[in-house]
Amino acid sequence: MRVLVVEDEIYLAEAVQAGLRLEAIACDIVTDGDAALERLAVHAYDVVVLDRDIPGTHGDDVCRSIVASGLGCRVLMLTAAARLNEKVAGFELGADDYLTKPFDLAELVVRLRSLARRPAQAAPPVLEYAGLRLDPFRREVYRDGRYVGLSRKQFAVLEVLMTARGGVISAEELLERAWDENADPFTNAVRITISGLRKRLGDPWVIQTVPGVGYRLGEEDPRR
Repeated sequence: MRVLVVEDEIYLAEAVQAGLRLEAIACDIVTDGDAALERLAVHAYDVVVLDRDIPGTHGDDVCRSIVASGLGCRVLMLTAAARLNEKVAGFELGADDYLTKPFDLAELVVRLRSLARRPAQAAPPVLEYAGLRLDPFRREVYRDGRYVGLSRKQFAVLEVLMTARGGVISAEELLERAWDENADPFTNAVRITISGLRKRLGDPWVIQTVPGVGYRLGEEDPRR
C-alpha cells in the first residue's frame, strides 16, 4: 500500500511516516495543498491522509479534486475539528473516512487498511491465492498453512502481487506501490526483494518472472 500524508505540522507528518513504514506501508509526505496536487498528478496512491486546514490549496479543494479526477484513491480526512458538522462537511466533500487529532497510530493503520481494501472492486480483508494467505491487519503470511516470516518490504511486495491475483505486475509498478518517492527508479531493489521473498516462501517457487514484463503469482513452479 502507498499513502500520501498531507500535513503542515512537519513533526507530526514525519512521525506518521515513520510509523507507517514500520507497518510495511510506503508513505510520502507534503506540507501544503499545492504540493499534494502535484504529487497526485505524478504518483498513484491508495489512500490520501488529508489535513483540511493546510497552506496553499485548501484541504477541502484537494479532496474535491481527488474525487472529481476519478483517481481511485481513498481520502481520510485528518483534522483537529471534532464537531459533528465538521465531520459531515468532510464526508459531503467526498472523504471516505474521518480521524480527529490527537489520534493513535494503531487506529490510523487500521483505518488505512480498511480503506485500501475498498477499491472499485472490494478486496477481501484476508488475501488468499496460490496456496498463500496474507492478513494485512495482523501482518501475517502463510503458505499451505505454514507461517512465513517476511521483512516489511517483502510483505508489501507480496501484498501487491496477491491483490493482482495472477496478473502481471511490472517492476516499475512494484517500485511505485511498495516504495516511497525516495526510491531510485534505476535501483535493483525490486529484484533483490523478489529474490529474498522467493527464498522465504520456499519451494516450489510461486512468484514467476515474465521476461521483459514483470512478475506474477502462479500455481506452478516456473523452473520446471
